[in-house]
Amino acid sequence: MAQKRTFNTLAIDDVNQFVFGSCPNPVTTKRGIVLGGGDVIPELNFTLPTMELTPDTVDKAYTIYRNIAHDSLERASQLNIDGVQLEYETTVEFTLNPDWGINVCQILLEEMRNAEEQYGLKSALRMTVNDNREFVRPPEMRSGENWEKMQKLITESCKSGADFISIESTGGKEVSDDAIIRGDLEKLVFAVGVMGARDMEFLWDHIVDICDANGALPAGDSSCGFANTAMVLAEKGFISRMFAAVARVALVPRALVAFERGAVGPSKDCEYAGPYLKAITGSPIAMEGRTCAGAHLSQVGNISGAVADLWSNESIQYIRLLSEMAPTVHMEQLIYDCRLYNTRKELADKLFYRDLLVDSDCYNDPQAWVLRPDVVIRIASEIVKETDPLLRTKAACAATIAELRSAIAAGSLKVTRQDEKWLKRMEKSLAGIPDNAEEFWNKIKPSLDLDTFRAGDYLLD
Repeated sequence: MAQKRTFNTLAIDDVNQFVFGSCPNPVTTKRGIVLGGGDVIPELNFTLPTMELTPDTVDKAYTIYRNIAHDSLERASQLNIDGVQLEYETTVEFTLNPDWGINVCQILLEEMRNAEEQYGLKSALRMTVNDNREFVRPPEMRSGENWEKMQKLITESCKSGADFISIESTGGKEVSDDAIIRGDLEKLVFAVGVMGARDMEFLWDHIVDICDANGALPAGDSSCGFANTAMVLAEKGFISRMFAAVARVALVPRALVAFERGAVGPSKDCEYAGPYLKAITGSPIAMEGRTCAGAHLSQVGNISGAVADLWSNESIQYIRLLSEMAPTVHMEQLIYDCRLYNTRKELADKLFYRDLLVDSDCYNDPQAWVLRPDVVIRIASEIVKETDPLLRTKAACAATIAELRSAIAAGSLKVTRQDEKWLKRMEKSLAGIPDNAEEFWNKIKPSLDLDTFRAGDYLLD
């Protein structure tokens, strides 16, 4: 059974010890790459070009995945990197047909072994399984064919030799999607602090047990479908950047559940809550920023890498650029970034470069401000004062709003009058949220579309 733990203190509480490449609890891969042991490691994320996936075309997809691994690992060896990590995020079809996903896992592992034999290149594989539970309406979160297929894919990926298992889980999205679009903090807190947290407990108990039984490490979850949705909508001007910043930190307690149920890291790159998880758990984290512009735009291209242990590119399609195929190009870009990270090992040099990354972004957007290492430590210290996920989520929101207000008052963060109105609006919403989950459920129930989710799957009467 998964070993449960509670984080009520920070693993990193000194901002001068909060740097990239190093963490209190490093993780070693099967081939001996140490994540969080001093160096920042590149993690390449890739996907197929636009194509129809059927039994008749899946062999073509296998060939593409083999080419991605072969070519990107070959380029990595030419650039004299000591170790790299590949992340295979399964598409919907490769989880609905778990044998397809398992075949890709084995193809990637074969190419990784070949690269080690031919070039001496060490590599690791993160399998990130697509959460297909939502492909039934209303979603079946604790039973059903899709859940069984996900478990099969996770189990067989572990047995095949994957180093890490991750997932971008969707528990609570039935409510959070509408909450984000409307800028409704009350609904968002319920979606992630009650529904999402309860789903994470169920999901990660199973994932950790499967990993423990089959030789892989449970890495971490991602709120990509939550906070990143808010970030992308804010970037397009559809919602407030202030709301997106608070939403980002509101997701930290939900993500923390995975670690309390036994995950060890590295956290997922598109989480962007990674710095908070690192400060609280001491585990290694993966981050993305300027290198993920091929997948989405953001205001946090540099600061996101300030305390990274793995540096990723988000998902890039297998398409041809002028120089080479896009995944190979991104592997080169990641490696050059990591060379810069790893050039000087002294703490003073790391702090100097970290602060350059921070200062280049933090004053321009509230979503960047909440990734400042000092801000992260202050907010994280408020989160761990609580143990209940709902209370942690409320604490995260309150502390974030306070930090943004302080930055505005000091003239450090330039915002509009409308932005300040959003802070007042969110403070008012937060003040009306009960501290008890069941009381909260009874209060908010009349405003929810109860046909969109199965209340019993979230332990709601």
